[in-house]
Amino acid sequence: METIDALSDPYVRTRAIKLHRPEDFEGMRAAGRLAAECLDMLTEHVTPGVSTGYLDDLAREFILDNGGQPACLGYKGYTRTTCISPNHVVCHGIPGDKALKDGDIANIDVTVIVDGWHGDTSRMYPVGQINARARRLVETTYDALEAGLKMVKPGNTFGDIGWAIQQVAEKNRMSIVQDFCGHGVGRVFHDNPNVLHFGRRGQGAELKPGMFFTVEPMLNLGKSHVKVLSDGWTAVTRDKSLSAQCEHSVGVTEGGVEIFTASPAGMFRPKF
Repeated sequence: METIDALSDPYVRTRAIKLHRPEDFEGMRAAGRLAAECLDMLTEHVTPGVSTGYLDDLAREFILDNGGQPACLGYKGYTRTTCISPNHVVCHGIPGDKALKDGDIANIDVTVIVDGWHGDTSRMYPVGQINARARRLVETTYDALEAGLKMVKPGNTFGDIGWAIQQVAEKNRMSIVQDFCGHGVGRVFHDNPNVLHFGRRGQGAELKPGMFFTVEPMLNLGKSHVKVLSDGWTAVTRDKSLSAQCEHSVGVTEGGVEIFTASPAGMFRPKF
């Protein structure tokens, strides 16, 4: 896949991968930090009995109060600020009146806009006391993301990222959701390239300084197959097995990778 200077079409999705300027990193740092701070704020509120709609309200108020805009609100008709996906919901769960229960696991995904830049991140939250299988799934998903991020440096390829994630998942006998992937990000919410969470070493476009994208593996305890419910958004595992996801927005630097959505409070990876 070809690359293009981000100045050519900064607000338009292009077939080529945008290469951003050093000063663009500042914009992504600000957006990524606010997104991470929002998820940090929610941590103490994710408890048994809380409704996903209440958590969504908290997130929207926090983003607006801190100078950002919720990117998902109104995006392609979506009516909420976050996606909250418990248990066998893979992604794009719509917040509502349903309450979380003790033993649930839930992914919360938030994207904010700050001065035109998008910060996109998600993480897992244990609700009360979770069982050993759920904990192992969550920990393996985080291990897979970390393995993928270690491959982000100039000269490597997007296939190297997917390969590293796949090795962790398969070693732990878990499946990778292949229906959804990471994506380019910046002044465009979903841009090229698609970032697959499986692959072969050396395949795909070469990583170059100035590329911005998300890495967001989704792992299932059961099979990889998913389906989208009638609401047009909520994706669930077909076999109703547990699913987990975590996501960072990152930039390729001359020396490796910068994680824009790192938690300022060190809360990205849940502590059990």
